[in-house]
Amino acid sequence: MQLTFQHDPRGESLTLIRRADGAVFTLSSYSRKWRVPHDLSHAVTERELGMADGIFGCIAAGAVFDTMRQIEGKKRHDAKVRSARILKAAQNLGWTEAISAVIHKAVETRRPTPYAQAREAWGIAAQDPYPYLDEDIRRATTTLRELGELWSAGSEPLEFPWPDRLRATEPRR
Repeated sequence: MQLTFQHDPRGESLTLIRRADGAVFTLSSYSRKWRVPHDLSHAVTERELGMADGIFGCIAAGAVFDTMRQIEGKKRHDAKVRSARILKAAQNLGWTEAISAVIHKAVETRRPTPYAQAREAWGIAAQDPYPYLDEDIRRATTTLRELGELWSAGSEPLEFPWPDRLRATEPRR
């Protein structure tokens, strides 16, 4: 899957999503109050932490959110049912929202890498042992800082490849 983050003339961001199945979507992001788009924060955090069942891993598997609009490719006859099945099976959607917000806030407020805040967010969202190393959180934060600077510096689209290995599992019917 290929993500392209584009500047929207209204001051928002728009993500162009090209899925492997040939479907192309736009995803509107309402993040005008932020310097770095919220959806970019999700994409970076989920990719750098290897989260297959986050927002973008679910989209890669076939999920469609209400803020997405298909602009190319053949629409599947079972798209809504398939999407619901994928989203229901995704275990980490709440966690991806929490950790993306922690990393996004650190970048927006130009604070240090949020190691303790990431652990705290995990403790609120999950009961399993914390699965990330400090290096993982540092890499995600550093990558978002760098891409955020590129985003803020110009009006050019930001290309963001999504790895095939980070695709949510589509449960059987």
